[in-house]
Amino acid sequence: MSLRYALLALLRVGPMSGYDLQKQFQVSVGHLWHAPDSQIYPELRKMESDGLVVGEDQPRGERGTRRVYHLTEEGERDYVRWMEEPLAYQRVREPASLKAAYLEAASPVAARAFLDEHIRHWSGELEQWEAELERIDARVNPMLMRRLEASAAADHDRVVAFKRFGYEGLVDRARAEIAWAERGLTLLDRLYGA
Repeated sequence: MSLRYALLALLRVGPMSGYDLQKQFQVSVGHLWHAPDSQIYPELRKMESDGLVVGEDQPRGERGTRRVYHLTEEGERDYVRWMEEPLAYQRVREPASLKAAYLEAASPVAARAFLDEHIRHWSGELEQWEAELERIDARVNPMLMRRLEASAAADHDRVVAFKRFGYEGLVDRARAEIAWAERGLTLLDRLYGA
């Protein structure tokens, strides 16, 4: 259900086509909640069926059309209801932790490669999210700019602060994942020698 609320969050700043939502998703909320493009259109159809959004066909070019989605009052109420209720946490499925728990079955070379790759992956994520924090601080993130345009000036600092807070969690996670893998490399050195 989080995909639904991610899409509603995007539509709260104004109507968008499915294509626009895909693009905004990739550069904004997609950092916080991953969903492949193939899930966005079916979810939009469900949301329209549930009365949360209304789709409007608009001309595109000489012969084409595009469907632009508008948030309905029911969609806004549903979004606010979701924001107000406690989050239902789910058990974690973490393949890296699962693999790490059984690394004794891997050769030291394969174990080291796994941990090095983990560090490389999370270092890339860290770099991306730190850059996003810089865009948030500079208020040049495109979706943040749209949110600010749709918000009262008195709310701008709060909007930026919570956007930043969400990305700080991602930065903290990346740093923790890197530190965890570095501890794993130290463990390998202790168990097998450097």
